[in-house]
Amino acid sequence: MKISVTGRSGRMGQSVIAAINAEDAAAVHNTHDSGENLASALSGAEAVIDFTLPIFTDELIATAVENKVALVIGTTGHSDEQKNAIREASKTIPIVHASNFSTGVNLLFHLTRKAASILGNETFDIEVTEMHHRHKVDAPSGTARTLLDILNEETQTSYEDDVAHGREGNVGPRPSGEIGMHTLRGGDVVGDHTVMFAADGERFELTHKASSRMTFASGSVRAALWLRGKEAGLYDMQDVLGLK
Repeated sequence: MKISVTGRSGRMGQSVIAAINAEDAAAVHNTHDSGENLASALSGAEAVIDFTLPIFTDELIATAVENKVALVIGTTGHSDEQKNAIREASKTIPIVHASNFSTGVNLLFHLTRKAASILGNETFDIEVTEMHHRHKVDAPSGTARTLLDILNEETQTSYEDDVAHGREGNVGPRPSGEIGMHTLRGGDVVGDHTVMFAADGERFELTHKASSRMTFASGSVRAALWLRGKEAGLYDMQDVLGLK
């Protein structure tokens, strides 16, 4: 499969190139970096993998649709308008859009949904923590936001009204139904995520820790290969891994 890679000089871009080179069924077709011609980089490609910045997404979507290139998006921090644009583009080309391409993290998503459906938030208090390297620009991470979306769905709560981002001062007793979200930044941490369900007398925790970006890069290549022959539509790694 001929795959183009955006963000060639970035850490994830380099990891994706290495992951493609390690995969017999894939080859680097072209690469792209800021200031270069994107249409040329996508011309003739079967798929493009993007781990860059949201500011680049609009151009990427338009160019991928114009060239009819399947799209794998690992960039996080998109606005609601950009998410709508991705959904609209998926009517024309197949897209895998995921906050995390790690097999283990997607199992974490699956298990979090199962745990939330069983434990709920009436007896158990739910807290989420995430930690990444000092250079990460969005908070909470896209992975943490996906975990919160899952928890909101399963407990009939909302991100806007029921998620507390850290606590400071005399905040009073923990409100019923609240979900705590705590973001940590420092060092070179690739990505740690924990979902905690705490009740009187017991605590249940689900944790995933990534030690290498290659787990995300390899997952994105797996997603690109999975898209071959797929009809236009919006997919995620739960589809790729058969967890739905």
